[in-house]
Amino acid sequence: MKGFIDKNFLLQTETARYLYHEFAENKPIFDYHCHLPVKDLADDICYGNIGQAWLAGDHYKWRLMRSNGIAEKFCTGDATDYEKFEKWAETIPMAIRNPLYHWTHLELQRYFNIDTLLSPKTCKKIYGQCSALLQSPEFSVKNLLLKMNVKLICTTDDPIDSLEYHKKIKDDGYNVKIFPTFRPDKAMAVEKTTQFINYISKLSEISGIEIKNFSSLFEALDIRHKYFHDMGCRIADHGILSFWAETYTNVEIEKITTNVLSGKELNKIDVSKFKSALLYECARLNYKRGWVQQFHIGALRNNNTRLFNKLGPDIGCDSIGDNTYGDKMAKFLDRLDQSGELTKTIFYNINPRDNELIASIIGNFQEGSFPAKMQFGPSWWFLDQIDGITKQINTISNLGLLGRFIGMTTDSRSFLSYPRHEYFRRILCNLIGSDVENGEIPADMDLLGKSIEKICYNNAVDYFKIL
Repeated sequence: MKGFIDKNFLLQTETARYLYHEFAENKPIFDYHCHLPVKDLADDICYGNIGQAWLAGDHYKWRLMRSNGIAEKFCTGDATDYEKFEKWAETIPMAIRNPLYHWTHLELQRYFNIDTLLSPKTCKKIYGQCSALLQSPEFSVKNLLLKMNVKLICTTDDPIDSLEYHKKIKDDGYNVKIFPTFRPDKAMAVEKTTQFINYISKLSEISGIEIKNFSSLFEALDIRHKYFHDMGCRIADHGILSFWAETYTNVEIEKITTNVLSGKELNKIDVSKFKSALLYECARLNYKRGWVQQFHIGALRNNNTRLFNKLGPDIGCDSIGDNTYGDKMAKFLDRLDQSGELTKTIFYNINPRDNELIASIIGNFQEGSFPAKMQFGPSWWFLDQIDGITKQINTISNLGLLGRFIGMTTDSRSFLSYPRHEYFRRILCNLIGSDVENGEIPADMDLLGKSIEKICYNNAVDYFKIL
């Protein structure tokens, strides 16, 4: 059956169509947060087939396949690539109204010019067409990004990463800028004593610092922070279940760190104090080097112990957490603001109830050094769909400045995920177009067009200043 995505997909009014096609459609992509595998990019691999490209690391798809009663063998197991693709083709007709239904068919169109609904009947033909193209040099991963007009990508990287593949990409002269992002989550994870000690050993080795207390731990992180800076990094990222803002003394933190490094299990209060101290000191580092910092807040990770023990993290068993953190978030930001060390900051929430909470708190810390210095980031993870994107845009509009919003990012592990930017842009233009036709905002196409161009691309370029 012929597909349903035409040039006016999601654009419900004439104004929305005009705004999208004139101002949003052809803007480049500035992808300031993702999880693309940098080695694959450095090696400029070609996928052997669409199954590898689509299903090898996509926990979004695995979740839906499990929900459809598909055995784990066909998600993360030893089934062939085609067998796994067959099971995805079997699942997708059940996914009507899920964002993956839209993303799947957008990707088939934008990369492979296939305007046919994926189903068990069309599976074999689509698999063959896509796989043949992916095996050609024109569809290498570098060329996939060029095809989508991507200008910059910021990956997500651990402080102990050598960044050798980022260097190779730069030395090879690739037209898309690829920069690392500093994500020190494992250095915060003192609640996992054995894993923490093992990680600190690796950090000690790569930094050349003997880590025996908090001061030496922070010195090691500072060395790696500077190394990332020298490699072009200008963004930090922190994945946190909640904000940490306990009151502590330096003496306490040194003792807590010494205890955990000696193998002692920490109680909840000591864990919270350690996380509070390290998060604060990392934020000071981010300010010192003029970086943007991101906080991804509230993911409840690795809920399924059986699958975690078998497969590890990031396999589709995370969910929305329900922690409350408004008071701690405000306290954390206020402490940095008082000392003049609050850098540009982006906040992402995974629980939709927290939209207005975050947007209202960040308004307290905007100031004259830069427009919208504090950003309520784009819809993240479970909220990256029509309803979630719409609510996030509405929240910014109601409590802040939509015209200063830095727009969409993929947060993806897939080189075929870039139509998500198109998806966001269509939703944005549809909302604004509907407001115009409802008489709620002026029908000033120059004003609105410039705002859309800024949100889709220009604001991010101005905010990060790394392109």
